[in-house]
Amino acid sequence: MQFTREQYLDLMTFKPVERQMFVELFGPLIGLDHEWRAQGASENEINMIAFDWDYVPVIPCGGITGILGGFKEIIIEDTDEYIIKRDELGRTSKLRKGYASIPLPLDFPVRDMDSWLKLKPMFEFREDRIDWDQVNHARKMQEKGHLVVATIPGGFDIPRELMGEETTCLCYYMQPELMEDIMQTITETSFRVLDSISEKLLIDQVSVHEDLAGKTGPLIGPNEIEIFVKPYFRKIWDMLSSKGTQLFDMDSDGDVNPILDILVDSGINSMHPFEPAAGMDIVEVRKKFGKQMVMRGGIDKHVLRKDKNSIRQELEYKLQTGMQEGGVAFGLDHRIPNGTPIENYRYYVDTAREILGLPPRDTQKKGWARMAF
Repeated sequence: MQFTREQYLDLMTFKPVERQMFVELFGPLIGLDHEWRAQGASENEINMIAFDWDYVPVIPCGGITGILGGFKEIIIEDTDEYIIKRDELGRTSKLRKGYASIPLPLDFPVRDMDSWLKLKPMFEFREDRIDWDQVNHARKMQEKGHLVVATIPGGFDIPRELMGEETTCLCYYMQPELMEDIMQTITETSFRVLDSISEKLLIDQVSVHEDLAGKTGPLIGPNEIEIFVKPYFRKIWDMLSSKGTQLFDMDSDGDVNPILDILVDSGINSMHPFEPAAGMDIVEVRKKFGKQMVMRGGIDKHVLRKDKNSIRQELEYKLQTGMQEGGVAFGLDHRIPNGTPIENYRYYVDTAREILGLPPRDTQKKGWARMAF
């Protein structure tokens, strides 16, 4: 079912709704299509459109808050196994064909203040960061039921993209003035872009991509968030929420339990995908934070490779009655893993719909859209 922005916002802000939302956040991992095809799956199943997914159409707000005017991407080497290229930050990166969808950086351009200052103009404010035609288009599409989303650079993610994880983590202690300058730059640019746009357009959600944690916990602690990230998040959120923005969503894999309190205090009120394999449990998060945190995802993707009884147990726990009181778009916690039988996936979809009180899936309805935005 296609939700309108009003229906989606009502669900995610705990207003009365007619039904729950059951989504597919990301879709299958590379290679699963070959497995499913060999098991007799239809092309519509492989393309995700045979499962009658819930989704809300999304439209960008028309502002660029991140990198602008970077290096021209150049392919350095293209083989049957991988692609090596120079990306917009000037990094050399490698993408393994058939295994990955995101290239792995092999080097990083920022080491100190001098190297940062060479790239800083890519992150500073310019008038052409705002496409007013797109802003006007977003307003028209909003009237037709599209959710207007703005994105801002990650408070950890951008330093990590510039310096790599190890240097970024050391930078908080060894070069705090460098980190402060990076954060001040992206704060000012994001604020000026979104402040201007929000005078003309109601932004429904602001999103930030972080991916700041692994299975053993976050890569940045609450003290570093308090000093370097929270002022950035709060400045953007306080301004946008005063103009009617309702959701501040953060995308991060891994175990973010140790920093959830400071993230909520920084303005984050929505997250995805809540990976159970990393210790994230949407039922426990709801118990602790109540209506302070809304969620997308949270269902263990790995259980799909087990038996049907394990799938049902996971669904009965995550989709229990107390979780159906709003604030959740139920779905897998990331991409559908390789080794998932198509028969198990069909069972997962049909069983979840049954528990949520949704009508049986209609294979004639062909809608689907990624719900990771």
